[in-house]
Amino acid sequence: MRKNIVIVYHSGYGHTHKIAEAVAEGSGGALLPIDADGNLPENGWDRLAHADAIIFGSPTYMGNVSWQFKKFADTSSKVWAAQGWKDKLGAAFTNSASVAGDKQTTLTTLFTLAQQHGMLWAGTGMMPSNAKASTRDDINYLSSFAGLATATPSDASVDEMVQGDLRTAVLFGKRVRAAAERLA
Repeated sequence: MRKNIVIVYHSGYGHTHKIAEAVAEGSGGALLPIDADGNLPENGWDRLAHADAIIFGSPTYMGNVSWQFKKFADTSSKVWAAQGWKDKLGAAFTNSASVAGDKQTTLTTLFTLAQQHGMLWAGTGMMPSNAKASTRDDINYLSSFAGLATATPSDASVDEMVQGDLRTAVLFGKRVRAAAERLA
C-alpha cells in the first residue's frame, strides 16, 4: 500500500535540497521546502497533516539545524498541542561540509522534535562501510544509524556531491517507504 510521505526540509546552498531529492526518489515522497525566511508554502501545514510519514531535513550549521528549520519546528507547537503528528512515522537527514561536523547533534534535534510530537522513528537500517577498502562512494560511509548523514565539501557545487551519499539517500528513502507500508 503506497503511503503519503512528505519531506520537509530547509536548504541554504542547494546541497540539502539535492539530498532531499534523492530521499524523495527512494521514498516516492513529495518535497516541501522551507523558504529562506523559515516559512512553508501556503498549503504546507495541510500537506503535513495528511502525511503518513514526515521526513525532516536540515543542513548542519554551527552544530545544529538551520535557524529556518528551527523556526518551522517552533511553529509546529500548534500541531503538537493538538497531537496532530502523533503516531506518524518520522525520519531525518542532514548534510554539512565536514565528514563529522557535529551532524549527530542535528539528527538528535530532529529526533527530539519527532518524539515531542509522539511520532514513531525510522533510522537508516544500513550497515556502515567501515572496512579498509571502503571509499566515500560506498553506501553509508559516514556510518550514521539514527538518521541519514551526508557530507559535501564546502567548495563543491551541487553537481559535485558524493555519489555514495546520494545513493545512500535513495536507499534511506526506500527504507522509510517500506517502514510506512509495514505500519499500514
